[in-house]
Amino acid sequence: MIVLAGISLAVIVLVIIVSLLLRRQLREKYATLWIVIGLVILVLAIFPGLLLWLSDALGVEVPSNLIFALALVLLIGVALHLSWELSLAEDEVRRVAEDVAILRADVEDLRRQAGGTAGADSDDGEG
Repeated sequence: MIVLAGISLAVIVLVIIVSLLLRRQLREKYATLWIVIGLVILVLAIFPGLLLWLSDALGVEVPSNLIFALALVLLIGVALHLSWELSLAEDEVRRVAEDVAILRADVEDLRRQAGGTAGADSDDGEG
């Protein structure tokens, strides 16, 4: 029964990942990691003896402790990666905001110059 639950979980994870990919709600660089995780869950669900063998090989007494340790490492890695991506995005937003501010100042200068030479032209109300 637990094997069927594990297989079901793995299939559900894989279907959700593929669905998100097809709807363009998940980028490929993130989907790769989640597809690998789904496939590992599927393999461990189909071959539960593999987890026992792996825990014995690594010297872990209880196989569930190995799963928790691997999950912790995975979550730390995902958090670190997302923090890195967020830092890159913040830098990009800051750069774009600076570019927009410079362009706005240039537009204002051009408006003042055009208003000073045309004399009779009125402002169109833009900000």
